[in-house]
Amino acid sequence: MGFCARRVHSAAVASVVPVSHGSGWGSGDERVADVPSNGEAICPTNRRIRARVGVRELLNASDRREPFMGESERIEPRSLADEALLRGSDDLLVDFDRASRMFQEFVRGCRALHDVGLAVTVFGSARFDENHRYYRLARELGRELAHRRYAVVTGGGPGVMEAANRGAREGRGLSIGCNIILPREQKPNPYLDRSLSFDYFFVRKVMLVKYSVGFVLMPGGFGTLDEIFETVTLVRTEKIRRFPIVAMGKDYWQPLLDFVWDTMFREGTAEEGEVSGFLVTDSVIEAADHIERVVRGSG
Repeated sequence: MGFCARRVHSAAVASVVPVSHGSGWGSGDERVADVPSNGEAICPTNRRIRARVGVRELLNASDRREPFMGESERIEPRSLADEALLRGSDDLLVDFDRASRMFQEFVRGCRALHDVGLAVTVFGSARFDENHRYYRLARELGRELAHRRYAVVTGGGPGVMEAANRGAREGRGLSIGCNIILPREQKPNPYLDRSLSFDYFFVRKVMLVKYSVGFVLMPGGFGTLDEIFETVTLVRTEKIRRFPIVAMGKDYWQPLLDFVWDTMFREGTAEEGEVSGFLVTDSVIEAADHIERVVRGSG
């Protein structure tokens, strides 16, 4: 049974929409039909529809946050977007709706961050209060980076993230938070000049790498470990170049470093020197100096 006269919203990027016919999706011949400017597409039997949507319309839609295809009867709340995406096979039109939302997250992120200039992203645990030594260290780091005219970017939440944003604000620098929407909602901290919220972890990660010239890894949990190894992989595979990575808190990171040196190097799964620009330190000044040397090409 084919789909006919289905509305394709102007904000959606459903460049190829298969038509169900016979026993399942995509069976039968494939042809292409133009979509009129009013967004209505008449779906011929056994055809695919290509929705030709202008870039200007997409950019405008990202500001308006109008509903996407079918979003008025949205399947999942925003906090469960990643879970819904990863749970397995779905109706193709549902997946195309999600793809359009992902694209719009990229558009909004690029528009919000394209003019930040040199920026350093600071990762770390959300569980430290302001009296913890790592909170104080992150706050001092944020202040020093701001004094050196770097914008400070974090995950936008409490703990180390709040501390780094707070220090950047105190240093009269630009303080940015890229929050992730979770089932247990993580509220943005109060020290942000720009605050973005993302449904999808992978979109958020791209924004954090794309608009940063370096990462500082404060003590943290699984999320921080995820960022460490993904960024190291990008450097190792030369997807990003001259990207300084600083791990602060020698005592905290030493067991992980011992595993890398004593196990991974010994077994040949990694080699010393594969990742350049990596530093472990407890000194804010040393961390900031290292970032500047690598970014400016002298280290």
